[in-house]
Amino acid sequence: MTDVTIKRALLSVSDKSGLIELGQALGKHGVELVSTGGTAKALREAGLEVKDISDLTGFPEMMDGRVKTLHPKVHGGLLAVRNNPEHVASMTEHEIGAIDLVVVNLYPFAATVAKGADRDEIIENIDIGGPSMVRSAAKNHESVAIVTDPADYARLIEEMDEKSGATSYDFRRMLAAKAYAATAAYDSMIASWFAFADQGVMFPETLAVSSKLGTTLRYGENPHQSAALYLPVGPSAKGIAQAEQIQGKELSYNNYNDADAALELVSEFRDGPPTVVIVKHANPCGVATGETLIEAYEAALACDSVSAFGGIIAVNRPLDGPTAEAISGIFTEVVAAPGADEEARAIFAKKKNLRLLLTGELPDPARPGLQIKSIAGGLLVQSRDNGKVDRDALRVVTKRAPTDQELKDCLFAWTVAKHVKSNAIVYAKDGSTAGVGAGQMNRLESARIAAWKAKDAAEKAGWATPRTIGSAVASDAFFPFADGLLAAVEAGATAVIQPGGSIRDEDVIAAADEAGLAMVFTGMRHFRH
Repeated sequence: MTDVTIKRALLSVSDKSGLIELGQALGKHGVELVSTGGTAKALREAGLEVKDISDLTGFPEMMDGRVKTLHPKVHGGLLAVRNNPEHVASMTEHEIGAIDLVVVNLYPFAATVAKGADRDEIIENIDIGGPSMVRSAAKNHESVAIVTDPADYARLIEEMDEKSGATSYDFRRMLAAKAYAATAAYDSMIASWFAFADQGVMFPETLAVSSKLGTTLRYGENPHQSAALYLPVGPSAKGIAQAEQIQGKELSYNNYNDADAALELVSEFRDGPPTVVIVKHANPCGVATGETLIEAYEAALACDSVSAFGGIIAVNRPLDGPTAEAISGIFTEVVAAPGADEEARAIFAKKKNLRLLLTGELPDPARPGLQIKSIAGGLLVQSRDNGKVDRDALRVVTKRAPTDQELKDCLFAWTVAKHVKSNAIVYAKDGSTAGVGAGQMNRLESARIAAWKAKDAAEKAGWATPRTIGSAVASDAFFPFADGLLAAVEAGATAVIQPGGSIRDEDVIAAADEAGLAMVFTGMRHFRH
């Protein structure tokens, strides 16, 4: 494969950033510029000589610009194999000139959708000619260079400067790969919009998912695994992946996973009082609300100070100095917050390995969306667990109704349990977790582990009794037997919140009544595997 000197370039861009500098660089190498509409106008206004696409094709741009580059004199100039005698003969017969470089970026479809445009405007921002030229040029990358990303203009100029106006085969091959990825992502966005937004289909016949490499990571869950962070192409909710890292070493795969779990949970309280979430291995080990962030942090830490070591913290308020000082008291991997004041930043700056992530506005826990999990031979796809219950949705099933405080603790525990790996049991009291049991093979063991953790926390804090005494307990799914509920009674719980729905519900309700518990059913479960 040989270098190809660029003699003619076709430019048609919606994003004009860097266009003039590129045009000037091409002009210095004597490249003939051919362009369309607004791109040609911008180049001319900069004093560059430009030929209109209509001069090349012999046809005017028509139908509001829908038809301008879809012409044999364009695609023939792109697709012709330069060393094929028959192709060369056809070019000569039909007066088709070779095009050596195409610079195209596509109509701003995603931006048009994101700004809330009406359907007609969205449809008009589906590019047809652009992707066609991109694909033609990329297919014939043996002879044609295709640039779809303004970030590559500098690389193109450098390449041409080094090779006296030519491009190498390896460079063109790299550009072709990016070009096909760009059209694939573009088509994916359009397909997704038609399926989800325009037609309201949750599970389309073909699921088009497109993401762009954000960064490669040091390794995956384990050092022998490779990993990378990809970012969605097109409109999407913002979260940990878009957070601004203020300080600290590079985030690992596990850091991202755990920080996401912490942010998702603290977002449940984004409209509530100051709240702190401490996560370890994607499970919350301490969650609390308070009058201030530092008060919430101290209560969350007290729940399980052992697990909190080396954990991930997320807060629902901008981080202040006193809270940052308290967090600095133990080793913490990551802190995620909507913001941080100067005092907090200065305190964390002394902890060079601590990563501080600023997320801005917290994501909406009620937002729609799909969750995707790979399995051998396929993908499992489901809607996000954005279900939520409030007081009006609860059904009291015991003789004793919960008190107002018990109801508050029930709903708090239920919110946390939604984010704990199943089987999940969460004890809570006065807006703070008392004990968390996660990921066990049966619910009884989760209830016992959570109670044991509460006793251990009380011993470490010097409390007379564990916080499970007088607490509410949440179970992410129904109690299949009364034994799990009786373990909660033994731990000191006085109120229970659970989905209900077991064939033994009556046995469980009877056990609750005998123990004097108040119990409410949600009618909704929150399995998290």
